[in-house]
Amino acid sequence: MKDAPENLGLDYDPVRHPEGCRPGIDCDHWVIRGARLRDPSGGLDTTDDLYLANGRIVAIGEAPGNWPGDTAEHVCAEGRWLVPGLIDGWARLREPGLEHKATIATESAAAVAGGITTLVMPPDTSPVLDTVAVARYIKRRAQLAGRARVVAIGAMTQQLAGELLAEMAALDEGGCVAISNAHYPFHDLRLMRRALEYAATFDLQVLLQPLDPSLAARGCAHDGAVATRLGLPGLPVSAETAPLAQLIAMISETGARVHVPMLSSAAALKLVERAKADGLPITAGVSAHHLWLTEMDTDALDPNAHVIPPLRTIRDRDALRRGLAEGLIDTVVSDHQPHEPDAKLAPFPETEPGISGLETLLPLVLKLVEEDVIGFDRAIDALTTRPAALFGLNDAGSIAVGQRADLALIDPDAMWSLGSTGMASAGENTPFAGWDFAHRVEGTWVNGRRVFLREG
Repeated sequence: MKDAPENLGLDYDPVRHPEGCRPGIDCDHWVIRGARLRDPSGGLDTTDDLYLANGRIVAIGEAPGNWPGDTAEHVCAEGRWLVPGLIDGWARLREPGLEHKATIATESAAAVAGGITTLVMPPDTSPVLDTVAVARYIKRRAQLAGRARVVAIGAMTQQLAGELLAEMAALDEGGCVAISNAHYPFHDLRLMRRALEYAATFDLQVLLQPLDPSLAARGCAHDGAVATRLGLPGLPVSAETAPLAQLIAMISETGARVHVPMLSSAAALKLVERAKADGLPITAGVSAHHLWLTEMDTDALDPNAHVIPPLRTIRDRDALRRGLAEGLIDTVVSDHQPHEPDAKLAPFPETEPGISGLETLLPLVLKLVEEDVIGFDRAIDALTTRPAALFGLNDAGSIAVGQRADLALIDPDAMWSLGSTGMASAGENTPFAGWDFAHRVEGTWVNGRRVFLREG
């Protein structure tokens, strides 16, 4: 595994003194000059200077009063785009419990290299994130890393076992931004209904990924012609749509706010579309790789194409693209799951599912803009504004005076290829090695501190 940043001790505050700040420079003040500021949430699209102080955006255009011009750090950003820092709503960082794959330090470093300033972490850690103590541990580890902000999703059931409810209200009070049972099933639908009633009572945001364990069985690829020809165990669309239909019925009865992190099929999208038309409080997301890859990408038995939910048909992919363009799909996530090399060396069905997706999240979405699949504003909205609203992050997802200064600086003309090695993530398990991209993150600010600067 790649080296994590050095642990500098509990007396060191990496948020106040991140890597990149030069000795003798007052890093509390920054001027980003001449960037094209682009933020669809406020209709902002202008070329101007941006002033940061003490973690906040303090002015656009002209310097505020008492500006310390001699000590502020200046960044020339002409010809660049400055957008709100991305919010990745579903990313596994492997810590605690699987540090041999990755850590919060390594993956938050990879996140800021991709313009992601906030990572939302599911509760399937070890120990499970079903207590406030685990949530505090994760927050502290992120603070020590000093890069992206990491916020936690609490467990709906104890140990994610689907048998006893967790202390969801306590997790909410302890700083968790939502609750979820990750991909683990409820063994009793009555308990699931009780959990949704509980969530509705305390107005908690719920995230549930529909996957029927009996229908999914040992499935590792879309149940279709490609899987049949390759002899791979199939995972049918009904494994997603059957539990989703049950979930929608319970939302109708309980009024709980539910977000489905990743749709994979046209049939599931149709169910969500109908539920939204009926006025139900349901939202949905999609992974970046489901917007590009299909079952045909499993044809070479590349273990990096082994993901759950599986890559489905071209028709499904195109439906998901349409859903994103029309706003039926609210958010795009990385579904980041870094692995050590050995995890992907077995025969396809025996490899561990998941890809390392932090560094390709923004490039893949902007590639959709290049190809006129979606508009630029819709792309940034799905990566910033809507996830900020979903998780109640009122200080993130926009560029405005008074807002927290979480920002990504993009070179729109940078042509680059993703290498099979050299990723910032500890996991280099990606099916996008060799792909060409036309946008690249040059710098990232988190809470007003520059935490990433691309060199060369």
